[in-house]
Amino acid sequence: MKHLINIDKAKFKMLKSGFNLVRSVPGILKRTMSTQEQEVLFETLNNAGIITLNRPKALNSLNENMVKMILPQLQDWEKNRSLVIVKGAGDKAFCAGGDVKAAIDKEKGPKFFHTEYNVNYLIGKYKIPYIAFIDGITMGGGLGLSVHGRYRIATEKTVIAMPETKIGLFPDVGGSYFLPRLQVNLGLYLGLTGDRLKAKDVVKAGIATHFVPSRRLYELEKLLSRCNNDIEIRTLLSKFNEPQEEFSLAPNIKHINYCFAASTIEEIIERLEKVKNDWSIKTLKTLEGMCPGSLKITLRALQRGAQLELAQCLRMEYRLACRATENHDFPEGVRALLIDKDNNPKWNPKTLAEVTEDYVEGYFKKLPEDRELKFFDAKL
Repeated sequence: MKHLINIDKAKFKMLKSGFNLVRSVPGILKRTMSTQEQEVLFETLNNAGIITLNRPKALNSLNENMVKMILPQLQDWEKNRSLVIVKGAGDKAFCAGGDVKAAIDKEKGPKFFHTEYNVNYLIGKYKIPYIAFIDGITMGGGLGLSVHGRYRIATEKTVIAMPETKIGLFPDVGGSYFLPRLQVNLGLYLGLTGDRLKAKDVVKAGIATHFVPSRRLYELEKLLSRCNNDIEIRTLLSKFNEPQEEFSLAPNIKHINYCFAASTIEEIIERLEKVKNDWSIKTLKTLEGMCPGSLKITLRALQRGAQLELAQCLRMEYRLACRATENHDFPEGVRALLIDKDNNPKWNPKTLAEVTEDYVEGYFKKLPEDRELKFFDAKL
């Protein structure tokens, strides 16, 4: 009896400190729940591997620990599952982006980007169907975890954006690959302005592949887990998919196509000034609030990315991201909008006119060889 009491005391201490308890005593439960939730949950259901981003209070934003957990699990499931489903915990967000407060650190930032971009790369070349339930807020790193996969399911709660130019960064996680491939220069518009798209608009834009009401996701997940191949998955998704409605940007698509076909930010602004409607006035005001250096770097990255493969885009973006941690604007943007929250960033360079060609090209230069982005499957 005394022996059992001691075991219970030990169990209580370990649970209190947040550790899993694995019991070796015969006939007693092998596992108990930890009081500390994991930041990413992994489970298998029938033929599917299921990833749940589990930081609902932080809108499931990504940190280095999370991407370090996701990468090896995806590699493993690619060999022994029929499909992978990724979703977010809670009812507000799939993933609101990366933890940029940590990413501005000169040492931690590049480490985080290195692993995150490897995850993006793996998703883009994943051999089995990868299905993202982008239910709720999906921004920045959340798009990196979804848009490169084979299927992306939007709901009535979906809100997507790439708002990086507002914090002195650029649309990364493969943004230089997928944004310029959207039709009618929509990707350049979204990447430079950070504008948001919602619900069925996300499908219309080509970022999501299907629209399913959020109340049906649980049922869809269970049925998907029983699928054996891509044909079964496509058939099932078609049954759940709801028809699209008119694109909310439709009245201004011709203006987006015209204005954002320009080769410089200055010319985009000139074209917007010629349009002279509510949309163009709002867009001009939005661009005025963005980091001047970020606007020029972003446009250059999207122009180049249109001609590159995903892996090449991610290598280019890694150079830009590393330089962003070393320069003024990215830390300053995060300070002004997310730390001090004074919403008054002091950009340097201050204006578009002060952003020189040398400044922009400096971001794109190769890093020293030992600092370049290395992919997990690179031949040694």
